[in-house]
Amino acid sequence: MELKHHEPVCLSDFRAVLGEGPVWIEAENSFYFVDIVSCRIHRYCLQDGSLRSWEAPNRTGFLLPASDGTFLAGLPDGLHRFDVKTGYFEHACMVETEDEGNRLNDGCVDQKGRIWFGTMDDGESRDSGSLYRVEHRNGQLSVSHWDSGYIVSNGPAVSPCGKVLYACDSPQKHIYAFDIQDDGSLTGKRVFATLEKGYPDGVVTDSEGNVWSGTWAGGQITRFRPDGTPMEPIALPVSNVTKIAFGGADCRTVFVTTARKGLSEEELEAQPQAGGIFAFRTDVAGNPQHSFVLDAD
Repeated sequence: MELKHHEPVCLSDFRAVLGEGPVWIEAENSFYFVDIVSCRIHRYCLQDGSLRSWEAPNRTGFLLPASDGTFLAGLPDGLHRFDVKTGYFEHACMVETEDEGNRLNDGCVDQKGRIWFGTMDDGESRDSGSLYRVEHRNGQLSVSHWDSGYIVSNGPAVSPCGKVLYACDSPQKHIYAFDIQDDGSLTGKRVFATLEKGYPDGVVTDSEGNVWSGTWAGGQITRFRPDGTPMEPIALPVSNVTKIAFGGADCRTVFVTTARKGLSEEELEAQPQAGGIFAFRTDVAGNPQHSFVLDAD
């Protein structure tokens, strides 16, 4: 299939309830994504268009590659190691054991091989969500807390220079920015942008530092320059656009996940491709997909 510039086409009429978290794995010429509500992990192979799926033990908010070829996954009870070869999930670390109403949501890997992720209120009403960082030290996961007060924490993303972290509180329509210090601490929280249409979902950056946000209930990918100036959005034929990943041989192919969750029967009839996965070409390359660095166990 020949893809065109900023003209999304549906790769698969997948009908995910809550498709999220695409990540490009160059060695497999594939991207992985999750369907949170359906408790499934999926892989789409670009070479032949094949789809493979795995059942997860619970709702998986993110799935991110690790340096040993496995993945680190965020589930409601904490962090799990996931091995594609066996399909096995191994619980690795509890997170927020004191709040059973929260679950892990979106995440990303920065240039130093650390994962940033957020938690959220599963009922999407309390501001009980937080922002965390996880590293692997002395054979164990080390989780540190960096911000709180999120209803739906979403879209952690890091600038290509590695010095700015972006995170969303989706119901508030805000994308925040933080400065990442040399020691990995976060300072200088500020509102980077506020969406006028829809709600910010997963966020990524491209190689020029532009910020791309999936837009829930907005039918588009909303984009901003590094200074927060709006760029031309990219429209999709579905309302709930959740997140993108850059991939392909030159990192200029954009893969998009979407969702059917929350749409009425009438809306689903008008959006037959809701929950599908989409792709298009763009002129600015994305950043390489980094892997979570594991030290020697």
